[in-house]
Amino acid sequence: QVQLVESGGGLVQAGGSLRLSCAASRWTFSNYAMGWFRQAPGKDREFLAALRVRVIGSDTIYEDSVKGRFTISRNNAKNTLYLQMNSLKPDDTAVYYCAAKSDVTWILDQLRAEGAYTYWGQGTQVTVSS
Repeated sequence: QVQLVESGGGLVQAGGSLRLSCAASRWTFSNYAMGWFRQAPGKDREFLAALRVRVIGSDTIYEDSVKGRFTISRNNAKNTLYLQMNSLKPDDTAVYYCAAKSDVTWILDQLRAEGAYTYWGQGTQVTVSS
């Protein structure tokens, strides 16, 4: 069974950076997508970024609020997904989750929805102090 394990969260001052990692075990798929979400206390889970991988290539999509500050990437050799977060703000404080799906995504925007994903990690806390 596929397992996703996030790491890299912690406490950082406003303006600082963090890189989150999501290690995927038993991942053997050639067409798939992976994404990052977050959930702040009292709020719904929010889409941040997604990476779609197909035989013909890969592409990414970002939520507007993090575009230019956050970067999603993947190391295929390590089966690990990353989220580089720069210029962090107190509003970025949340539990961050990675998610994955193991089939083809025809419409990239579909990756904004939680329901598009099959597998989820347990989350990692990010706290940004002012």
